[in-house]
Amino acid sequence: MRKVVVTGPECSGKSVLSQALAAHYGVPWVPEMARPFLERLGRPYEEADLRAIAKLQLRTEEERGADAARTTPPLLICDTDLITIRIWGEEKYGRSDSWIVQQTEQRPYDLWLLCTPDLPWVPDPLRENPHDRDRLFDVYRHTLKVLGKPFAIISGKEGERVRQALATIEGESRPTA
Repeated sequence: MRKVVVTGPECSGKSVLSQALAAHYGVPWVPEMARPFLERLGRPYEEADLRAIAKLQLRTEEERGADAARTTPPLLICDTDLITIRIWGEEKYGRSDSWIVQQTEQRPYDLWLLCTPDLPWVPDPLRENPHDRDRLFDVYRHTLKVLGKPFAIISGKEGERVRQALATIEGESRPTA
């Protein structure tokens, strides 16, 4: 089974793109689990909550992955992965949980689609970085390069993003790294 991660800074179109790709292929989609976790939390999040979010993300990925293994094509589309949580910890707390770091280095995925923040910012109480998205995009790109992950940069309006992502997934466009 192939696993494709859609990643990037806040409000860069990850959820819309990952849902569109899952619908196109008729395969399961793993949503970003930080949102429902934080909505139910009932208090401001703390550094330790990032590990709980990471575990929830992986548990959901494993559950949906079992379904994806039976699809044609055997493909799982993930709206984010633990690299996002790793960067979140580093940005917010100056460090990331060692277990999360280990997972980002060892968990197997086939491709990352890195979304540029060239879409308009949409205010949301859970979003924190409206004025820092370009710098964060560079952090994502640098992290993917350092980790040696194969990735492609996805940009433009929704239709163009889907076209670029499909071309990359189907091997018509070559990923970086």
